[in-house]
Amino acid sequence: MRSRLLHRRQRGFTLMEAVLVIMLTGVVAAMVGVFIRAPITGYVDQARRAELSDATDIALRRIAREVQRALPNSVRVDATGQVLEFLPVSAGGRYRAAPEMDGSGNFLDFDSTTDGSFAVLGPPVDVAAGSHLVVYNLGLPGADAYSGESRRVLTSAGNGLASLSYSVGGTQFPFASPSNRFQVIATPVTFLCRPLAGGAGSLRRYGGYAIQAAQPTSPSAAPLAGLSGSDNALLTNLVASCSFDHAVTSERNGLLTLTLTLTSDGESVTLLQQVHLDNSP
Repeated sequence: MRSRLLHRRQRGFTLMEAVLVIMLTGVVAAMVGVFIRAPITGYVDQARRAELSDATDIALRRIAREVQRALPNSVRVDATGQVLEFLPVSAGGRYRAAPEMDGSGNFLDFDSTTDGSFAVLGPPVDVAAGSHLVVYNLGLPGADAYSGESRRVLTSAGNGLASLSYSVGGTQFPFASPSNRFQVIATPVTFLCRPLAGGAGSLRRYGGYAIQAAQPTSPSAAPLAGLSGSDNALLTNLVASCSFDHAVTSERNGLLTLTLTLTSDGESVTLLQQVHLDNSP
């Protein structure tokens, strides 16, 4: 009798009981999965949209921040609306336009083809080696910094300069600035977008190349093809479409409209940003 009771106490689950437990566990897991799947999918989708929005916003803000430092009338966009170039200003000020009452003072003489220096009025300026001097750039034939009419190579370099010297080259600046302003520029900057379906395109920033009369538009041709490192930087990938539009809204103002679409896993985010340009030279 005792042996029979001990035998009953040591009995385990039957095969039927184990199968029933497995079936019930599967049903419960399936029911839980149905309720959890939607929130998890929604979270993943929301995270992907947030990443796309952040990447798009950062790229547009980067362009807007840099283009606000552009030399007046130097922003140019190619015919495709996918290549933007401008000349960033590194320093600026006012030049002495006339001598003192006693005839002293180093002023900029626009009637002289040999005068290549002037005194800086106001705070001194910092000039990096290889910079260029620009006076009254209109972005038009005869007064265009890209072609060289309103631009000269600076021979002065250093920090806290109270006077500047430049290479005249036998021809003085074509026009004096009504407000006696000058700008110091270095090398151009290009933002080049190459969109592809499904978000396989890219947006890159190029810099450090010589100023060209004609706008460079091909990443596989000079001068953009030979650039590397920080002079050929990827701003963002996943680019499905993009456009740059530059409109002159008045004689002294312009409007740059930037549109960028990023796509990932079938979802797209499109942002638009407008930048006011002060074209008063």
